[in-house]
Amino acid sequence: MKLPNEVHALLRRRFDNRHREWFNAPDTGEDWPLTIPLGVPTEQAAKTRLDAALAWVRAWQTWRGAGMLQWTERQWRTLGTQRVPESLRLGGVRDVAAWLDEVERWDRARGRQAGMVRRWPVLTGRLGRFFDVLADYADPDFERLIATLDWLERHPDSGLYLRQLPIAGLDTKWIEARKGVLADMLCHITNRADIPGDFHALCGLRRPPVRLRMRVLDPALRARVGGLGDLTVPVNELDQLDLAPRHVVIVENLQTGLAFGDLPGTVLFMALGYGVDLLARVSWVRGAHSFYWGDIDTHGFAILSLLRAQLPAVRSLFMNESTLLAHRALWASEPTQHAAHELPHLDPVEQALYHILKQHVLGSAVRLEQERISWDIAWPALNDALAKVD
Repeated sequence: MKLPNEVHALLRRRFDNRHREWFNAPDTGEDWPLTIPLGVPTEQAAKTRLDAALAWVRAWQTWRGAGMLQWTERQWRTLGTQRVPESLRLGGVRDVAAWLDEVERWDRARGRQAGMVRRWPVLTGRLGRFFDVLADYADPDFERLIATLDWLERHPDSGLYLRQLPIAGLDTKWIEARKGVLADMLCHITNRADIPGDFHALCGLRRPPVRLRMRVLDPALRARVGGLGDLTVPVNELDQLDLAPRHVVIVENLQTGLAFGDLPGTVLFMALGYGVDLLARVSWVRGAHSFYWGDIDTHGFAILSLLRAQLPAVRSLFMNESTLLAHRALWASEPTQHAAHELPHLDPVEQALYHILKQHVLGSAVRLEQERISWDIAWPALNDALAKVD
């Protein structure tokens, strides 16, 4: 015996799971009309739970809502003729939405969908994944979305920065927060599914310059850049700096990079993540002895492999099994491991440790973050490593 609140819960689950699919082809297909049996009891069950059965009938007698309630009569030997609710028939998604107080959202999304399909017929049957956007954007935001898509479609190779787009009410914060929606919709509109992850290429916009943060650790080298020791520089301008360091150290963690003291002939780069390969564009980096110090985890080794593909002579620091085992008490768990089974640019010792991590030999997704290594241990060892290649 399904009560109205139980039907509501059932419809909520179904709407949450299926509404995007329904939105692409509303009120068609095998789902409609949707008939929900209400669980007419047998006479014995009704007698056993008579109060519950009466409450169930009364609940549906007083129910007012979307859909068509089907009643039936039961000729019972003891209880006599009883008229009971048999099923609820819903003709389409809007009936479901009415049950869930979602009609306003559904109608708003459908109206906006119709307008977009008239403007871009290619979007027919493709907007279900954007239901929340169409249902919930405030009118100014939705109008701005349409104006932006329209302009980008008509100017596929503008070469402008985001800040330069001549669209009323548009600002970079607004567009930055909606890059994913804009890119996905524009992929469909322009049939550019080949580059869905490259927002700037898809929109024909100029990329902001990639900036790298570096520290100049040698006073003599700092004198060549006006005495500055901590700089953030566009990568394509790094070559213009009058630097010729003997050593380049790349560290993953920002706080580790800030902790470095002066080191003769040394420039430090920090917190580049998977952008480390950009350093190969800089001639004075390619001419230096390079060192990489990352976390001892699968992504740390993946970054090292990526860097070594561009700078084959780069040496790793502290990324070895002895360091890992010496800091067992400080291990953490890597949330998501790198997907590759092999990394092509690790040396045999590094590759062996990568396999140990991937195969969970020492525990589940073991990692040692570089900042967990005591500075009293790391700093002297790092000085020794640099001195050995001078």
